[in-house]
Amino acid sequence: MSNFSPRRADALARLAAFLPRAGAHYANERNADRGPAARDNVSLLSPAVRHRLISEAEIAAAVLDRYAFSTSEKFIQEVCWRSYWKGWLELRPQVWADYQAALSVQLDRIGDGPGVDRPFRKRWQAAVDGATGIACFDDWVEELRSTGYLHNHTRMWFASIWIFTLNLPWVLGADFFYRHLLDGDPASNTLSWRWVAGLQTRGKHYLARADNIQKYTANRYWPKGELNEDAAPLPPDALPAAGRIADLSPPKPGLRTALWLHEDDLCAETWPALAGLDVVAIGGDVTPAARSRLPVSEAVTGWTEAALADGLDRAGGHFGLPAVRITPSQRHRWLEDHRIEQLVTAYPTVGPVAEAVAALERELAARGIGLVRVRRAWDTAFWPHAEKGFFQLREKIRPLLAELGIP
Repeated sequence: MSNFSPRRADALARLAAFLPRAGAHYANERNADRGPAARDNVSLLSPAVRHRLISEAEIAAAVLDRYAFSTSEKFIQEVCWRSYWKGWLELRPQVWADYQAALSVQLDRIGDGPGVDRPFRKRWQAAVDGATGIACFDDWVEELRSTGYLHNHTRMWFASIWIFTLNLPWVLGADFFYRHLLDGDPASNTLSWRWVAGLQTRGKHYLARADNIQKYTANRYWPKGELNEDAAPLPPDALPAAGRIADLSPPKPGLRTALWLHEDDLCAETWPALAGLDVVAIGGDVTPAARSRLPVSEAVTGWTEAALADGLDRAGGHFGLPAVRITPSQRHRWLEDHRIEQLVTAYPTVGPVAEAVAALERELAARGIGLVRVRRAWDTAFWPHAEKGFFQLREKIRPLLAELGIP
């Protein structure tokens, strides 16, 4: 089994194998990055969770079936961070739009058009090629490119060096991660980079320090004198006020219904609100290239395509129907052949997938077909509590889990 298999069965097996280390071991060892060959201190489940080959609720239930909450709290909190970021961005989608606009400006600076800044592009190219001369950073570039993964602590060091030592725009760093991380999602990626820069929590940024890197990499790296350890946070930008999580209408019974899988949730057999529906067809599509104007890594593209294939295979087996990859050019014929009156899909979070689903909804509406989004109970419970900081949410984790029936 690969460390990052795109199959749900392997994700469940990885969770089971990690459970003996999800308590005190994780709490004590989680910050250490001893290299790709020594990752038994973290679960490596994030790509599967990001695409919901396995859900946060399943992970929390398995961990709490083995440990008291007090013993496994650090691991449970780490699972909830992803939910917090998703909820925070759902409440403030303008932050994603602002990131996209700022990124577009910076991509023009490194492009081939009239706005190109050649000296700047050379500095950016050195960073993404792992040719900065900072050994740890350059090795992390190679690890990211070759594996599609970096340890969470290393991501913080990397982002800090990118922003404060290399003096490169944070949006280009976020774009580099998003194009190469198997677990990259708009909320966790964008908002984590903002946090390191000092934009997410005003006046609080994260500075990579040589001694900290030495300690947590087991002396593999010690970039003494190579890092800017005194930088100030970036100037604050304007944060929009929090909105609210949209209410959803349930699917309508009695209509010929198709299920539609996308890369935000590839476990249709566990979607809510499907009981009693006349499901007659299952299809899906993924569009990892929509992550950026720049090329998305072959690792991300291949992994996402394979995860979709696994999701379709499982959904087809569960519902006893053919489940097929449907390209945009095939959709009209597929809908007509099955006389679809309603298409049900998992709620996509702010980002490219939500934009693709919104476009699909408009296409369907022109044909008199309704599109219905279904949201998991986990998201309904956690997202509204992201209005404030994570530390406020942290105090609510235990009662929220109890509400979800996770003892």
